[in-house]
Amino acid sequence: MSEKKAVALKYDEAQSGAPKVIAKGKGTIAEKILQKAEEFEVPVFQNEALATSLLSLNVDEQIPPNLYKAVAEVFVWLMKSEQQAQLSPHQ
Repeated sequence: MSEKKAVALKYDEAQSGAPKVIAKGKGTIAEKILQKAEEFEVPVFQNEALATSLLSLNVDEQIPPNLYKAVAEVFVWLMKSEQQAQLSPHQ
């Protein structure tokens, strides 16, 4: 089993530019990032290849153009997830 990896991204429409890496890590740090996501009910998208690419970036660094398409797919998935959550009856 490979080591757990996690990367948190932030996109601010008010600021020009691409999404930024706001947290990243492997192993224990990755687990803490995932725990925070769960704690704040942030959906988690799993793509090991993308996570590996994003881990090479620095925190607060914008994603490079070669990753725009892959990251855009994550944000589309996130928007769909949020829409489905709004349509689901609360329990």
